[in-house]
Amino acid sequence: MLDFGIKDIFDIVIVAALLYYIYRLMKESGTLNIFYGIMAFIVVWVVASEILDMRLTGTILDKFMSIGLLILVILFQEQIKRFLVELGSHRDWRFLRKIFHHAAGGEGHEAEAHRRVMAVVYACMSMAKSKTGALIVVQGAMPLDSYAKTGDMIDARINTRLIENIFFKNSPLHDGAMIIARHRIEAAGCILPVSHDSDVPRSLGLRHRSALGIAQATDAVAIVVSEETGYISIAHRGKLETRLSTTELEHRLTDLTSEVSVEGV
Repeated sequence: MLDFGIKDIFDIVIVAALLYYIYRLMKESGTLNIFYGIMAFIVVWVVASEILDMRLTGTILDKFMSIGLLILVILFQEQIKRFLVELGSHRDWRFLRKIFHHAAGGEGHEAEAHRRVMAVVYACMSMAKSKTGALIVVQGAMPLDSYAKTGDMIDARINTRLIENIFFKNSPLHDGAMIIARHRIEAAGCILPVSHDSDVPRSLGLRHRSALGIAQATDAVAIVVSEETGYISIAHRGKLETRLSTTELEHRLTDLTSEVSVEGV
């Protein structure tokens, strides 16, 4: 008779939660097929070594598991980093941060944060009317320094007119991405990873794929203004929302920046 108790239930719940988080992260990063492959390999390993007691096969698979774990850590270091960041930015921890934030006089900081959000919203609204293409990335908990270094460093106050001037069609920086981090416009003309997700409509261009790419690789919020249609889109956590109004943009950007504890705005 099996000795099955509360400890075993907790054990199963922890493993199930861990697998769910890994599944969600790999789905958002477009590597879901790799997750299925790893799970299939683990099932074969457990069946061969634990259930059927196949010593030779089990020994070989044991060696593959020890080496494979190191390879997976190297290949998916960004996803692992993102998993740890998400764990640290969970709602319960955010609740504790808000308590300390208000205790430190957070109301003034909230008003300033809202001013910065509105500066971005007004710039996007103006560029949408003139059909000026733009790609703005707002840093989350994960640093974007490696992406910022691919462009020109600016380190300027978040300002509507400055954002519009950077993305003006004759500006040398208008083709790249702007990165907002640490409450400043940190860099412009930056190169971002491009998503190869087959679910992205073919009508959407490189800016949208780059926005989705950075949203799959990090916890940043990416805002796109289409040069062809003037529509505004947002990419976050591997998902792309299109055709947002400026009011929706304000609400979504405010909610998302609060949700992920964004260091940008």
